[in-house]
Amino acid sequence: MEAEFQRTFVMVKPDGVERGVIGEVISRLERKGLKIVGMKMLKIGEELAKNHYAEHKEKPFFDSLVAYITSGPVVAMVVEGKEAIRVVRTLVGATNPIDASPGTIRGDFGMDLGRNIIHASDSEESAEREVSLFFNPDEIFTYERAIDKWIYE
Repeated sequence: MEAEFQRTFVMVKPDGVERGVIGEVISRLERKGLKIVGMKMLKIGEELAKNHYAEHKEKPFFDSLVAYITSGPVVAMVVEGKEAIRVVRTLVGATNPIDASPGTIRGDFGMDLGRNIIHASDSEESAEREVSLFFNPDEIFTYERAIDKWIYE
């Protein structure tokens, strides 16, 4: 069965923006062969933060998570490629940077679970939900790159 092209949601969190690794994150995604089809910088409001992290609402860390993600600007992206969700999660590394392998984004730039640089959707359902929270359809682009023939058979 041939791998399916997917779109997924990726966000450089406030600590990644503050530490100046936006370009490195984008570079790693693009060097892998993934295509950015939507991107913007924004400051997340409390309502959007609570919607984004709704699955954690009953957990004790929910309020601090909302406070953190609203503390500064983020860079939100829609990324496309074959099995993009799995590929991005591999590039990102384990949620806890201490457990993330060297060479992954969290493994190279993170030291603390609460400051782990980046968010990436973990399933097709979460990707669809998160993309729709952060992007209007007219902010996501479909385009072909000449280089794609050198990335995919």
